Amino acid sequence: MFAAAGMTRYLWLNAVPALGGSLNMLEGRILNDKDFLATAVSYRLGLRGPAVSVQTACSASLVAVHMAVQSLLSHESDVALAGGSTIELPHRVGHLYKEGSISSRDGHCRPFDHRAEGTVGGSGAGAVLLQRYDDAVAEGRRVYAVIRGSAINNDGAAKVGFTAPSVEGQAAVVRDAMSLGDVAPHTIGYVETHGTGTRIGDPIEIEALRRRLGTADETAWAGRRVALGSAKAGIGHLDAAAGVAGLIRAALAVRDGVIPPSPYFEKPNPLLELDDSPFYVPVKSTVWPTGDTPRRAAVSSFGVGGTNAHVVLEQAPAEAAGTPSPRGRELLVHSAVDEDALERWRLRVADALDLPDAPADLVADAAHTLATGRRMLPHRLAVVAADAQEARARLRDVDTRRIRVAGEPPSPVFLFPGQGAQRPGMAAALHKVAPRFREELDTCLELLRGEGVELRDLLLDPAADAEALNSTDKAQPALFAFSYALARQWQEWGVIPRAMAGHSIGEYVAACLAGVFELPDALRLVAARGRLMAALPHGSMLAVALPEEEAAAHARDAGLDLAAVNGPRQCVLSGTAEAVEETRAGLAAKGVQCRVLHTSHAFHSAMLDPMLAAFERELRAVPLREPSLPFISCLTGQPITAEQACDPAYWSALARGTVRSAPGWTCWRRGRTPCSWRSARARACRSWPAGICVRCGTRPWPRSR
Repeated sequence: MFAAAGMTRYLWLNAVPALGGSLNMLEGRILNDKDFLATAVSYRLGLRGPAVSVQTACSASLVAVHMAVQSLLSHESDVALAGGSTIELPHRVGHLYKEGSISSRDGHCRPFDHRAEGTVGGSGAGAVLLQRYDDAVAEGRRVYAVIRGSAINNDGAAKVGFTAPSVEGQAAVVRDAMSLGDVAPHTIGYVETHGTGTRIGDPIEIEALRRRLGTADETAWAGRRVALGSAKAGIGHLDAAAGVAGLIRAALAVRDGVIPPSPYFEKPNPLLELDDSPFYVPVKSTVWPTGDTPRRAAVSSFGVGGTNAHVVLEQAPAEAAGTPSPRGRELLVHSAVDEDALERWRLRVADALDLPDAPADLVADAAHTLATGRRMLPHRLAVVAADAQEARARLRDVDTRRIRVAGEPPSPVFLFPGQGAQRPGMAAALHKVAPRFREELDTCLELLRGEGVELRDLLLDPAADAEALNSTDKAQPALFAFSYALARQWQEWGVIPRAMAGHSIGEYVAACLAGVFELPDALRLVAARGRLMAALPHGSMLAVALPEEEAAAHARDAGLDLAAVNGPRQCVLSGTAEAVEETRAGLAAKGVQCRVLHTSHAFHSAMLDPMLAAFERELRAVPLREPSLPFISCLTGQPITAEQACDPAYWSALARGTVRSAPGWTCWRRGRTPCSWRSARARACRSWPAGICVRCGTRPWPRSR
């Protein structure tokens, strides 16, 4: 971690007076003094490499970048964060202009313009993540640009005063950076300058650049031009953060192939003598000349006192210039005040995505901006796309009259499947692209390994043995780990459930997310449950298309158990394989649709009775807590109570009793159909968050009640 910060005015304006004018209190210094910036970040992020606070005034953040580069090249670090921060306090306070000072007369910063009379302060922060190129490509990083060379130096005493810039010092640092990067001057197409817009600073900077770039071999230049720019024209002088702001601006320019404009520029300062140089100041965005391959830009940052920094950037190779969306496909969301506005908005976004040679990450960037940078308005639509071409086509093809949502947003409900939903490699794709899913799944797999259950190959290899995964002692822990990790990923993306429900083993996931079990305890129980069930004699299960009453009657006649009620005419019978086959044949002869399920045991039947006592002993060794989030009980089809959730006998009975999904899920399946259950179960419903009906997700009464 290499970080810089401007003067901590908060320390002097707020903290010191609060401490009685003394800095002796260590807590006050640690929380406010910029000396602790890098170490504080390293502490909070758990970074174990170098943690260096860099203080070279205005050039500090670009010096931090150079130091990070050196740390990477020497293998002192493998990944480095470098940047800076400056906050002007008090906010929205001007400055007192003084003739000959660096502060602007009229509050504008106009680098290289004939009206340039000084700079203005700004507040901002920026940081970049740096890594050796080969490592970044191997890890699938999104590479914005490659640093070809960087250098720092100091003017020493060869200038008129301590605060004055030096042509020799600036020219030398440009020369060193280009030499270290083996970059020919005529290959630079854009320079992100220090560009303070002062009468003295701008001419000196241009003269230094002219000495290193403008006097190059005329044949090599062959009429080429170098664009000049400065982020200060748009955001002011960020002091210690100015260098990294310019670096980010230049990196985006070489990535996108667009040379940024200089706002407020009219005509050049005559002292710059740009007419006799290869330099020009663009007044509007221009496409980078097609002959520049790869595109290269230079970044300068000079500090009061004489510490100069220069970095040369290069366009990343084509295969790494921009990776596709980390999720493979992106959701682009739109909202507007009415249907007409929504129509105009979607077409504007489609046009904005219609760029020649659009970078691969354009859709990901657009999706992020649309999701986080726009208000949620009543009329909405969303499209899913993998690249800019698909996004444009889908946006231009949408019928906005068919996609309109008004009023309060729906209440998400998480549903978790039971045994039978597993398949080899089911986690492979998400494990590659979803960071939170990967983290949570890896945690679950490590904890399960401690319980003697090895699942990594089964979940991450599509070619793994399906029969091995279908074994009960593997299937149940696998489904729990996958469902739990997936739920955490949805929560990371901002999808927070109002309620949850799970089918048999799926209810353990809901309970764990609701805080009934701690994750290690839940995995220990799930592993024990699967292990105890796998040790029982094999059985069979039969899905039948019958109402509950008829299915129960057939079960009694055949010596089976009613294992599950999944719908009005969707039930499951469970018992010995012989009894199941006899029942199947009889029902099929009567024209009843039925199907033997691919299970190894007769779950939720009397055949599980021998394991219940042992499993309950496992449960009594685990602390159980009241749920912090509502979920439906499999046994009752109603919201679980605190007494049930904290009772080991309930969780033991869950393995044996009938799973009643239908009562709890009917309204969700019907979508917007009004829920008649609301009036019948109003008292139970009142205990749910915001009065949400646990079945249909609607409010049966005003929020105030």
